[in-house]
Amino acid sequence: MASATAAGTSPAPAAPKSRKSVTGTRRTVAALFLLPALVLLGALVVYPIGYSLIRSFYDQSGDSFAGFDNYEALFTDDGIRTALKNNVLWVVFAPTVATALGLIFAVLTERVRWGTAFKLVVFMPMAISMLAAGIIFRLVYDQDPDKGVANAVWVGVHDTFAESSAFPKAHPGRESPLKAAGGGAFITREPVRTGEAVALPLVGVAPDLMPDSAKRARSAEPEDGRITGTTWQDFTRGKGVGTLGGVDATELGYAGMRIEAVRDGKVVASATAAGDGTFSLPAAADGAQLRLPADNFKEPYNGLDWLGPSLVTPAIIGSYVWMWAGFAMVLIAAGLAGVPRELLEAARVDGANEWQVFRRVTVPLLAPVLAVVVVTLMINVLKVFDLVFIIAPGSSQDDANVLALELYRKGFASDQPGIASAIAVFLLLLVIPVMWFNVRRLRREVRR
Repeated sequence: MASATAAGTSPAPAAPKSRKSVTGTRRTVAALFLLPALVLLGALVVYPIGYSLIRSFYDQSGDSFAGFDNYEALFTDDGIRTALKNNVLWVVFAPTVATALGLIFAVLTERVRWGTAFKLVVFMPMAISMLAAGIIFRLVYDQDPDKGVANAVWVGVHDTFAESSAFPKAHPGRESPLKAAGGGAFITREPVRTGEAVALPLVGVAPDLMPDSAKRARSAEPEDGRITGTTWQDFTRGKGVGTLGGVDATELGYAGMRIEAVRDGKVVASATAAGDGTFSLPAAADGAQLRLPADNFKEPYNGLDWLGPSLVTPAIIGSYVWMWAGFAMVLIAAGLAGVPRELLEAARVDGANEWQVFRRVTVPLLAPVLAVVVVTLMINVLKVFDLVFIIAPGSSQDDANVLALELYRKGFASDQPGIASAIAVFLLLLVIPVMWFNVRRLRREVRR
């Protein structure tokens, strides 16, 4: 052996070792495990993106090259321009409001005993699909106050400060001493005199719709030096029952009806009918005509048209905030749990009030979490579709249009796949900077 070595014969080379990854796994094995995921990623993500990009440069048929015509339509088509404008509103307001509410909920419920239960209730809408939430808020925003919760609350608040009329359909009947005075008011045909009892019969209000304060009508007795009268619902159920122009036993008085005495265009006296419809005016009304002002007959306030052209987008954003404020609250509450309590107590010891502690200590420490929430919601609202499609009625869907909905409408309703593909690519370009910002911020956090 010594002679062989001396003769310069080198030993046999060792077998090469298989390369391993950082985790100690052979790279070929790792590649095999990743292959199904890569195939799915390519089939479900890469291929659709590439196909949409190519398709966006072709015309409606897909046979002729259209160049940038489809992208030019993004800024010239009225529907797409409306969608762009609404998307800007969504990106600016929806994440901001949802994050602000989440921050408020997280901070205020931190010290209360029932904070966990409150957070559970606020987070619960996240368990509801967008479709179900859209159906719920389509009912919430119903124009009829008897159906829509939003208008029921709004009308309740309005009527607290401005009571609506109980007789919106009332009007003079046949052979009535009243005539139209313009503007919805009614006035007597002849002047009235003191010592007379005036009858002011009206029809048009169903007995079961009369106010609760209405009582059985009573004929007023004449009084010296005064003008008395009765205003009532001159209608009795049953064919041929009741006396026209006369007060019958089952007829109801117009409780709360306002009566004005008008002479030469000026109101010289006024009165309000009692529950039985009777009223009394002083001698100053002698020779005047009695007028029932239009306020007695104005239509009841029915609230706002939440799903009309002017309010439909803010209304849908409100439903989105209802769903996602809980998501923001949970993330912010998790970040708040990691805030050092020593810093908060130190600020209070230094004389800072709770608002100053919140604004100058809590919010800056929560800035990374707030950035995560805002960026996540911005990506989410850029592709919002379900809520707008379900909530907005057909009459105002054009006014509530967003890019994702316009993509659907161009691709399926209008059969313009080229423009729909251009919208999809444009949406991707809008999302990429936000995602890039989020990835960079996460990498900075990891390096810390």
